[in-house]
Amino acid sequence: MNVSLERINKDYLFQVSNSDGKSVLLDNKSKSFGEIQGISPMELLLMGIAGCSSIDIIAILDKQKINPISLKMDVKGHRHENQVPALFYQIDINIYLEGSFSPEKAKRAAKLSFEKYCSVSKTLESTAKINHKVYLNGTEV
Repeated sequence: MNVSLERINKDYLFQVSNSDGKSVLLDNKSKSFGEIQGISPMELLLMGIAGCSSIDIIAILDKQKINPISLKMDVKGHRHENQVPALFYQIDINIYLEGSFSPEKAKRAAKLSFEKYCSVSKTLESTAKINHKVYLNGTEV
């Protein structure tokens, strides 16, 4: 796995690309001037945990012949703002699934993702407590 980074302007805007040519713009969200044109590296970590666990959850349900109508997530990272580095100490994730399957299967898929399969959450768990809640068809399970 490889990525490359290139500075785009004379400010803090960077383009990070993978070996397949897919890219993301990164920017400094704490700068005091100029337009913010990309996401911050710390936001990218939160996006990574959402993406990784979403892939896991769909794969786990797919093995059971379950294909949810939708999957959405809200991820909130809590940081030690007055420390350098400002690490995440807690990450709260709300998972919203829709479909005709049991709440137990929804909960189990999320639990397996965060406790066993998601490489991003397993990487972050040494510094951040990761909490998740699962909602199936609008009801917390």
